Amino acid sequence: MSASTVSRVEIDGRPTTVERLHAVAVGGYGHFTAMQVRGGRVRGLADHLRRLDAANRELFGSALDGDLIRRHIRHALADDVSDASVRVHVLAADEVGATAVLVTVRPPGDMPPTPQALRSVPYLRAVPHIKRVGDFGQAHFRRQATREGFDEALLTGPDRVVAEGAITNIVFHDGTSLLWPDAPVLEGITMQLLERALATGPSPSRRGPVHLSDVGSFRAAFVTNSRGIAPVRLIDDVPIPVDTALTATLGQLYASIVWDRI
Repeated sequence: MSASTVSRVEIDGRPTTVERLHAVAVGGYGHFTAMQVRGGRVRGLADHLRRLDAANRELFGSALDGDLIRRHIRHALADDVSDASVRVHVLAADEVGATAVLVTVRPPGDMPPTPQALRSVPYLRAVPHIKRVGDFGQAHFRRQATREGFDEALLTGPDRVVAEGAITNIVFHDGTSLLWPDAPVLEGITMQLLERALATGPSPSRRGPVHLSDVGSFRAAFVTNSRGIAPVRLIDDVPIPVDTALTATLGQLYASIVWDRI
């Protein structure tokens, strides 16, 4: 079976049924992580497992066995898929605290190579540090942005403070260093990996407040998620320079990050 066409859903390491899927998915209470798998490996596997464990402790009051999660992923990939987009969801299975692990396998994906246009929206996600499904505002504003010809929504808070993209993190370059907005956000795995990689180089990234009124002063900006990194060319009606050299440097840095076997 071609890895480019396979689609698969399993719950607790077994092929799902309509009844079982309905039982765990309708409520929507839970958390997840999303990863790109290539050759049976993923960048930042330990970070994905830490994310799942921390969210599970907060939402359900119990630890999550990382080895069990790895086995579920391997089982869903089976022997016929080595490259894929994989999501691991942990969902409430009943009213007394039981959970189910749902793994989806879909065709692999990469960040679009073209510079991105972002539409700012006045919205911040509730409980932003938990990666979860079912955030209506997040999905609504992203759909609205794409209908208006933009690639992504840029979430902003009081005083027009910049936080994150609807499904991305954003980082700005001020001509000297990379600046991540210091605001309530989900710290994406790619963001975490880049922060650590940059910390060992000559120009570590930093965090600080960013407002919409600031964006025109930056020399470049980038969005990141599990699919990779892309430069930003426009925020609302403000053009952002596309720094091709810095884009290449960040791409090479990200490509140098070790892939972990699942």
